Amino acid sequence: MALRPLHLLGSPMLRTRAAEIGTVTDAVRRLVDDLFDTMRAAQGIGLAANQVGATERVAVVDSGEGEPIVLINPVIVEREGTERAEEGCLSIPDLYGDVDRATKIVVETTTPDGGRITVPANALTARAVQHEIDHLDGILFIDHLSLLRRRMLLKKWRKARAGEHGYLKEVAPPGAEV
Repeated sequence: MALRPLHLLGSPMLRTRAAEIGTVTDAVRRLVDDLFDTMRAAQGIGLAANQVGATERVAVVDSGEGEPIVLINPVIVEREGTERAEEGCLSIPDLYGDVDRATKIVVETTTPDGGRITVPANALTARAVQHEIDHLDGILFIDHLSLLRRRMLLKKWRKARAGEHGYLKEVAPPGAEV
């Protein structure tokens, strides 16, 4: 199990657009495994590479609704419907906001074997995929909120982090303490 530290709000990595991957290598497959390990240990349902300090356009989603999804160079090719629902983020712990997202999507992605496929997703899985693709584009869920709501959450974030330094959070295996 390879757990990577999470980059928190304020880290420049979270605002960096991830780079396209030319060829899926063993290093990319290890990154996918590390993303799944880190996401599950942190009790999330999705995680993008830039959230762990990697610059590749890779993310993973496991919402518990169907099979886990690996997103390598993902592109949403179809969107349907809209729903507003609460979102949170492993990189902005304990803050939540209502975000409008498509209720059904089809995403085109590269597999860990290097093939290109399309994957339909709906409900929570569709929301998580859109959230992670936003991460790969340097966009956070708070960017979708009204200016007033965003300012309120950022004030709460600064207050909660008072006295803390740095933008990394260690992730521990379930049952262990950091």
